[in-house]
Amino acid sequence: MRTQVGIIGAGPAGLLLSHLLGRAGIESVVLETRTRQDVESTIRAGVLEHGTAELLKETGLGARMLREGALHHGIELRFGGERRRIDLQALSGRAITLYAQHEVIKDLVAARLAAGGELLFEVSAVEPRRVATESPSISFVHGGHDAELHCDFIAGCDGFHGVSREAIPPAAVQAYERIYPFGWLGILCRAAPSSSELIYCLHENGFALVSTRSPEVQRMYLQCDPHEDVNNWSEDRIWTELQTRLATRDGWALKTGPIFQKNVVGMRSFVCETMRHGRLFLAGDAAHIVPPTGAKGLNLAVGDVLLLSRALEQYYRRGSGELLESYAETALKRVWKAQRFSWWMTSMLHAFPGADEFQHRIQLAELDYVTHSAAASASLAENYVGLPFGE
Repeated sequence: MRTQVGIIGAGPAGLLLSHLLGRAGIESVVLETRTRQDVESTIRAGVLEHGTAELLKETGLGARMLREGALHHGIELRFGGERRRIDLQALSGRAITLYAQHEVIKDLVAARLAAGGELLFEVSAVEPRRVATESPSISFVHGGHDAELHCDFIAGCDGFHGVSREAIPPAAVQAYERIYPFGWLGILCRAAPSSSELIYCLHENGFALVSTRSPEVQRMYLQCDPHEDVNNWSEDRIWTELQTRLATRDGWALKTGPIFQKNVVGMRSFVCETMRHGRLFLAGDAAHIVPPTGAKGLNLAVGDVLLLSRALEQYYRRGSGELLESYAETALKRVWKAQRFSWWMTSMLHAFPGADEFQHRIQLAELDYVTHSAAASASLAENYVGLPFGE
């Protein structure tokens, strides 16, 4: 097999890169180990920055998002029994869109197939080869047959546990990581919305988050031990703890309903600064992970592939490798700013094991300052709605 860009991974990074390249007349093949059903049904959060939502609209992917997504002009910070709203629209001139990641993926898959794009699901034994040469390839097994995809470039978009980053010699990898001593217990429930906007809450017992998935389905999170067994959390225990953490002095009450999914996710920050090795380029979770507190994971992947698609377009149209050479340096500027914001939000809103009352008072003071200071509120809003791509 032969193509211009071989893409490993049919997550949002790989699919969007293929979509953007297709619009520029550049051929690509996407290889994915999971089934199409698995890819389209993996539940992930879906807070889209202003720039991400605009890009989806500009590239023909926004119709269903506009119909079914929810535009949010603010978020609520809750602490000490008080409710404080951050007006994103007034402070930054922009808003966010709640539209689940798996819905974005459904739209991308449909768009690529409608355009005649090549998506190969259920492949195995994927191995990037000769990535440091001018003739890289990807070997894999599909339908029981060995195959090799020869290409000009390889885009590793296969996530943190994928094979792409492993194809870079360990001596050439420069990476940084922080593991947080807590996780999130996430639930999906059938209930009416408890709030018209996201609620981020600090409590002595730990963090809580209220989000809306649809008028009938809600997404909520509780800080917990990262190794917690979800079977230890009954519905009664979950609702009691959520109500305890989210309680306010004005008597606000959480709307409850049957819980039909619950899982625990760990929290980590990770950056692989080696986002390029030869003709292999990393994008999305293959290169970096952020804690979900800042809602940056999907949006960072979008920023990466937008940069990479522009660099590849410059190469094929003008014969220039200038943007390819600067890809990692440019992408990492935005990645580290998002890491800083996600770390800051996480540190401000979570109960750290072993922390004393002094630390809790510092967090309360930080939240009070952020919600009272016009400059601090504007900084939070600017970062939350998303810094411009390329910055």
